[in-house]
Parts: sequence; C-alpha cells; structure tokens
Amino acid sequence: MAASDLTSETVQIDIVSDVVCPWCIVGYRQLEQALEMTEVTAELRWHPFELNPSMPPDGQNLIEHMAEKYGASAIQSLENRARLQHLGADLGIAFNFTDHSKIVNTFRAHQLLDWAEEHGKQHPLKLALFEAYFSDGLDVSDKGVLTQVARSVGLNAADASEVLTSGAHAQSVRAKQQFWTNRGISGVPAMVFGGKYLLTGAQGAPTYADILRKVRAETAAV
Repeated sequence: MAASDLTSETVQIDIVSDVVCPWCIVGYRQLEQALEMTEVTAELRWHPFELNPSMPPDGQNLIEHMAEKYGASAIQSLENRARLQHLGADLGIAFNFTDHSKIVNTFRAHQLLDWAEEHGKQHPLKLALFEAYFSDGLDVSDKGVLTQVARSVGLNAADASEVLTSGAHAQSVRAKQQFWTNRGISGVPAMVFGGKYLLTGAQGAPTYADILRKVRAETAAV
C-alpha cells in the first residue's frame, strides 16, 4: 500500500518473522482472514528474524534439526508435519514436507527482502519466499533461487544478484534484527498492531480480528 493510500483509520501492522517459520505464514494467513472479516485497512511491514542464525550454508535435515533443537522424535516430527499440513490446507498453504526437507540459513533472504522494500516489493517477495520454501521445496539460502524468486515478483534479477553478492544490505538487516531483539522479541511470528499491541505466535483469525477492531477504534478516535 502506498503512503498516499493511507488514511487516519489505517492500522499499522509490523510483522517480525522468518521465511522458514511455518507458523509465520500460518499467522499471516490468519491475519488475512481477520482483515477480511473486519474490513480494516492495514499497512503491513515485514521485519527480519532468524530462527537459526548459526545455521551453516549447507543447512540441516529438518527431522534431524527438530530432534537436535527441540528433542522431537521422528514420530513427533511427522505428527507435527501432519498437523501443519492439515492447518495449512484450510488456509490455502501447501506444506510439502519430505524426508529430505532442510532447514536453511535465511540471512541472504532477509537481505533481499530489505532491498525489495526500497522498490515496493517486500510484501510480494515475502509471500513468494514462503511459497518457494514450503510449497516448492527450494533452498532459500541459495543465491540462484533467491534471484529467481525476486524476478518472479517483478524485481530486476541482475540487481538482486548484485545485492546478494555485495552484501550491501547486511548491516541494515543486522541493525533491524537487533532493534527487535532489544525489545524482547525472541520468537516469531511477532505482530505489533498500531505500534503498541504485541501478539506472538499464530493467534488465529478471531484474536487478530479483535485487536484490529480495537486499534481501528482507537485510531479513529484520535
């Protein structure tokens, strides 16, 4: 949404998330439902967070990662996947997990998103990266994949490649990550409504609808 489209009743929503976080796309789709339910006009801004900042370039098998980080057994991992796939189906998300699915480093992806914001393409790129990772099984740490996804939303592929090669947005991303961690954000999704109400985790459309109505009423009253 362009700044010229904003009104006094527009609700600002800041979303701190990672592109390999399934609950981030679930939470966003629930937020979409809430926006439709309430007919609230919102301006969305995405902010960077890395679930696994020390993840090596080659990534790690997802089942192994869940066992190592959360102590989840292979059976528990499969049950969690099934739960996500069922939930995703109701929200229009295709979680296509396989035994070869990997968790990957997302610092490059966040740099690309930071650059895309300057060109008014951050939101479509974010959604395209979610789809690339969860539905298409692509490695969103790979420069070629990231360039391809950038092109798919109308960004210049050569410019995207240069951004990733140069690391021109690395410092900006680190600063933004630090901004949110300094404010107590330790898990995602984390959504800040109207600059003052924080909801963490995928809270469901009814909860998001309630907070949207509250913020809209407060904004309109100012």
